[in-house]
Amino acid sequence: MIEMNLTLNGEPRRVPTGTSVAGLLDLLALAPAKVAVERNLDIVPRSTFADVMLAEGDRLEIVHFVGGGQADSTAPDGWEVAGRKFNSRLIVGTGKYNDFAQNAAALAASGAEIVTVAVRRVNVTDRAQPMLTDYIDPKKYTYLPNTAGCFTGDDAVRTLRLAREAGGWNLVKLEVLGEARTLYPDMAETLRATAVLVKEGFDVMVYCADDPIAAKKLEDLGACAIMPLGSLIGSGLGIQNPVTIRMIIEGAKVPVLVDAGVGTASDAAAAMELGCAGVLMNTAIAEAKDPILMARAMKLAIESGRLAYRAGRMAKRRYADPSSPLAGLI
Repeated sequence: MIEMNLTLNGEPRRVPTGTSVAGLLDLLALAPAKVAVERNLDIVPRSTFADVMLAEGDRLEIVHFVGGGQADSTAPDGWEVAGRKFNSRLIVGTGKYNDFAQNAAALAASGAEIVTVAVRRVNVTDRAQPMLTDYIDPKKYTYLPNTAGCFTGDDAVRTLRLAREAGGWNLVKLEVLGEARTLYPDMAETLRATAVLVKEGFDVMVYCADDPIAAKKLEDLGACAIMPLGSLIGSGLGIQNPVTIRMIIEGAKVPVLVDAGVGTASDAAAAMELGCAGVLMNTAIAEAKDPILMARAMKLAIESGRLAYRAGRMAKRRYADPSSPLAGLI
């Protein structure tokens, strides 16, 4: 077989005499539709690949587009707590809205499947007052009774016993507050109440300090989810201690969700980028100038942050690094 000499992408190459551009691409196992070919500084139109015959001494450049990173997966990415599966990683509260109708509209915009509900006395003097269940159907959404406003473990346990009796809800959120100014969790009482509730068969998601040691103790007691605060309840300050929250996530075998302190969409995305299973919020949506629009923003932020976490962020560098590779320049 008679061969001829070419220069291909700067390197010497021998191919059979009489080879066309299309034949060369076939020898190289390259798809013609995915490359561009330059022959002796002239572009070879793709439609002529089969007709253009190569000659001794031709200089060819074959190029294609390159990028960095892997394709994002957009497959369903749900999560599970206490054997219950959910698609949305956003949990929203039901307080501080102008009325139940606004609350319901914001919930729909958020895409959330779980709503926290406080347990309060029935208004026996005005039975005509609307109730939350008139607007947010407990058959459509998972109600998550919480112990908002409880400052002792005993009050929290009593509240959740009543919640289970009222609605049959076994999945509950426990929070035991230390004092009214900061609403910071009283971890000693929280641990004690968790032990009682787990023993009574509750599935307990627990609001707690952003303390990896306390979080591990809660998990060891049987908590089905750990919910460290991002910052103080209702403060909108965002995540103040991302390092400790990441440590909690790394050490936990149950879902970890940021609870409290989210102020805007970027705070929610930041929580998800840490690897949280989800985020619980109330004030950030309810006190926005447009709660329905903010609810939509939070939905997208949760989804975006989760995708970013799954994709794996690039490493931080001290100096610049070119996006396009220098190797293979023409």
